Amino acid sequence: MPVKPRLVLAAACTLALAATLPPLLPAFPAHMLRHMLLVAVSAPLLVLAFPDPLIRLAPPVAIGCLIEFATVWGWHLPALHAAARSGTPALALAEQASFLAAGIAVWAAALRPGQAVAGAAGLSVTSMHMTLLGALFILSPRDLYAGWCGMPPDITAQSLGGLTMLAIGMPAYLAGGVWLLSRALQDSAPRPAP
Repeated sequence: MPVKPRLVLAAACTLALAATLPPLLPAFPAHMLRHMLLVAVSAPLLVLAFPDPLIRLAPPVAIGCLIEFATVWGWHLPALHAAARSGTPALALAEQASFLAAGIAVWAAALRPGQAVAGAAGLSVTSMHMTLLGALFILSPRDLYAGWCGMPPDITAQSLGGLTMLAIGMPAYLAGGVWLLSRALQDSAPRPAP
């Protein structure tokens, strides 16, 4: 698959947007928006734009999913989340870079040729655990991070952050999975005789 300049440009713009979010959002939703733009938007665009090196270096689908799961849930443990939000800029940059790398790992693994069904399953599992984390933020009766971050509780911002995860992650992973399944069905359909 050749490099697609429009996709490269779209990925670059998405990354720029992720790095310079508008200050109108409260801190937690903005933080979640950055994460989701990196793992669910920029990562697949980069894999589609540069498939040869990224897919060649990708782990198996299950390992890619585990890397992404460990990254997403690990950085949302209260102590690590607080360190990334209120620590040094280098730590915040490391967090964002790890989200992009984990997103590339799962998408490159899922988009590997000849593994469309496994890729669709991997994206489905990823969608499920992202949905679970988003639901945790929405349904939690208390602010999970306020005490750790030294901020006043803001349940509304936390819920908005969870909704951001659901609004971006579910459609992105669902669309990727459906596309992979449709590709698998096309590849397995009997070909008419010439």
